[in-house]
Amino acid sequence: MAIQGPKAEKRRPAVMTDVAELAGVSYQTVSRVLHDSPHVRGDTRERVLAAIRQLDYRPNSMARALVTGRTNTLGVVTFDTTLYGPASTLLGIEQAAHDAGYGVSVSSLRSLNRHTVLTAIQQLRDQGVDGVAVIAPVRAGVDALRHVRPDFAVVAVAAGPNASIPVASVDQAAGAAAATRHLLNLGHKTVFHLAGPPDWKEAEERIEGWKSVLKAAGASIPTPLRGDWTPRSGYEVGQSLLEIKSLTAVLVANDQMALGLLRRLHEAGREVPRDISIVGFDDIPESAYFTPPLTTVRQDFGELGRRCLQILLGRIEGGAGPTRAVVAPELVVRSSSGAAPKR
Repeated sequence: MAIQGPKAEKRRPAVMTDVAELAGVSYQTVSRVLHDSPHVRGDTRERVLAAIRQLDYRPNSMARALVTGRTNTLGVVTFDTTLYGPASTLLGIEQAAHDAGYGVSVSSLRSLNRHTVLTAIQQLRDQGVDGVAVIAPVRAGVDALRHVRPDFAVVAVAAGPNASIPVASVDQAAGAAAATRHLLNLGHKTVFHLAGPPDWKEAEERIEGWKSVLKAAGASIPTPLRGDWTPRSGYEVGQSLLEIKSLTAVLVANDQMALGLLRRLHEAGREVPRDISIVGFDDIPESAYFTPPLTTVRQDFGELGRRCLQILLGRIEGGAGPTRAVVAPELVVRSSSGAAPKR
């Protein structure tokens, strides 16, 4: 029978004083190196970093938080991540945070109202996050943020350019205006609009942009039709659009509804863009592969995330920097929009 030798002693994790002893410096100097202080000589910094590597030292995040008052973690409150816009906004914020060296804790809500939003922010604050970004595309979410205590860093995202709180958003009105102008320039006498739900700020801003261009051009302004962002609603509203004899162009408030509308038009024997031109919004990855490929408005969610983080970190630092950021959208022209049919 084999005799087992004594168990190997478990190695104690290195602490900051071990690094200081090996590098021949003070505990305070190690701390300065870890916090990237400029008040450390280059050769001393290299000696400390070499000791950190040799000892495989890992800073204790809880201890660091006690010293600095920071956890280097941000919170994000989001809503309906099954939709492309909120999901892509969340991804943009997460990527920007990680690039800046921050972790992210996410609270995903089924509905946005004063109670759910404020509760989620408080729970994230109890976890020790340094600040919170709230993806608030619906009116109730924006209203809730007015009740957040001013001593905590919070930024709204997709809450519209006129929000009374720090906000980062894409210029929805400018995107809708560019799409409408594009269709008028193709010779269409007016542009119909399949809009999103009325409680969504982005839907209302797209209506504003669409209306402003039609009004400036002296074109008739049809009553917007409403969908719920889904392909099914685009398909169902398509029946109402087919009953409009003067219809030649439609701006659809998102690409998923445009997909449903394209299906309904195809079933009715209406060819896009020969008979009816369609422009969507979002530029989802599948838009280029619709039949026909969809002209749409692209939102730069990566830039939105970076601008949101810039504002949030400024608030964390005590209010420095901008409190408002607006990201410009881009019209992507493909094959679903064309010259108005001759009648």
